[in-house]
Amino acid sequence: MKTNISMTDFFKKYQNEELNLIDVREAHEYQAGHAPGARNIPLSTLEQGYKELTSDQEYYIICQGGGRSASACQFLKAQGLAVTNVEGGMNHWPGDVE
Repeated sequence: MKTNISMTDFFKKYQNEELNLIDVREAHEYQAGHAPGARNIPLSTLEQGYKELTSDQEYYIICQGGGRSASACQFLKAQGLAVTNVEGGMNHWPGDVE
């Protein structure tokens, strides 16, 4: 089962709750601008990087447009993690970036 959230719904939630946001873009993309509080675990290193995550947390996964985050979600779910894909990615991010 695929779990997605629209950027509109995610952003409302993000403004009111402390969420675990994982940005799976490459480091140079992340450094060029990311959602405040997002943690960078590039898709290219996710096979090792996911080990930093715990199964007792829920994670929201974001990339530039939604494709890489969908792939990341599929992998992370197979590892037993609770994940939600943020649809549209940073292309639709309405807030400030760091």
